[in-house]
Amino acid sequence: HMTEMGREVLEHAMDIHAGKGIQLGPHNYLGHAYMATPVSITVEGANILTRNLMIFGQGATRCHPYVLKEMKAAANPNEDEGMRDFDSLLLKHIGFAASNVFGSLWLGLTGARFGESPVSGETAHYYRKLGRMSRGLALASDISMLMMGGDLKRKEMISARLGDVLSHLYMASAVLKRFEDEGRQVADLPYVHYALKHHLFSIADAFYGFFDNFPNRFMAWVMRILIFPLGNHFKKPSDEILQNISTSMMEPGVTRDRHTFLCYWKDSIGDATGHMEKAFLSMLEMKPVYKTLRKAQKRGELSSNLNGQELADAALQKGLVDKETADKLAETEELRLTAIGVDSFAPGIIENNQFYTAKGDIRKAAVKD
Repeated sequence: HMTEMGREVLEHAMDIHAGKGIQLGPHNYLGHAYMATPVSITVEGANILTRNLMIFGQGATRCHPYVLKEMKAAANPNEDEGMRDFDSLLLKHIGFAASNVFGSLWLGLTGARFGESPVSGETAHYYRKLGRMSRGLALASDISMLMMGGDLKRKEMISARLGDVLSHLYMASAVLKRFEDEGRQVADLPYVHYALKHHLFSIADAFYGFFDNFPNRFMAWVMRILIFPLGNHFKKPSDEILQNISTSMMEPGVTRDRHTFLCYWKDSIGDATGHMEKAFLSMLEMKPVYKTLRKAQKRGELSSNLNGQELADAALQKGLVDKETADKLAETEELRLTAIGVDSFAPGIIENNQFYTAKGDIRKAAVKD
């Protein structure tokens, strides 16, 4: 699921970067990552294999609190000892299943309002809802193994949906843990809300796909009533939450730094990612100046077709900026044009692994002699 999310993020990044992302060159930091995506999604046997067989189907028996022990008790050569162990485990298993049945129904009817949460505040209800979904997964798992037995692993799409529930429960828990570990930063709440709403919606969606395709239709109806007695009320994150996240990521500060501290960049205009960060920071610093220039363009005092040094010179000549600001504007324009520019190369020749352009500059070529 993480590599699938990574693939989706890269695809969105390619949409945003447009030509910069598809023309390989020194400033394209997405191209090779995009091409390498198949490596991350196949290295453990392909994501579809992992999702369909491994996440749930391969571990359901071992992770269950009683099933594996019951199997070992049934296979005990000492029949008397095995019978005693099996009977004891079976009673515990029945009690476990009964608690999940009534617990799922109660939490579903009350919206998990009376569930347990280790914390208070804005995130408390997420703990309760995840507890409710976890109990629902335990119930669905028990009934699936009881009704389908060994066929559960062979019914890959059924097993995959239970694996989806498990994966999103895990990732949602990781979000809450990070929020707690980093001191419950108020600025991080939009990120927490977005992630938890996304995961809870995905969990409910996986459950309903599981109900719709479960072979025993009566038991599918029973499970749906027990886990979602009042229907599915989980929704995707709202546009407002997404806009709050986008706004915070476009403002330099502690919150942005905390979320991007593992991202590599070098404070250099020639660096593959450094030029983007420098352009971002410089454009924010010069935002009032650009606002002034846009007003001048609307009044017809300044041509709207000017970029780079020409724009800075024209603004200085018209008295819109002073010399120091004009120099800073020219520097910002250079960074801006580099950030949005698509790598291109003039006609030239390749010799000794160097690329000589018609203008005489030298670039490393991705070829051998």
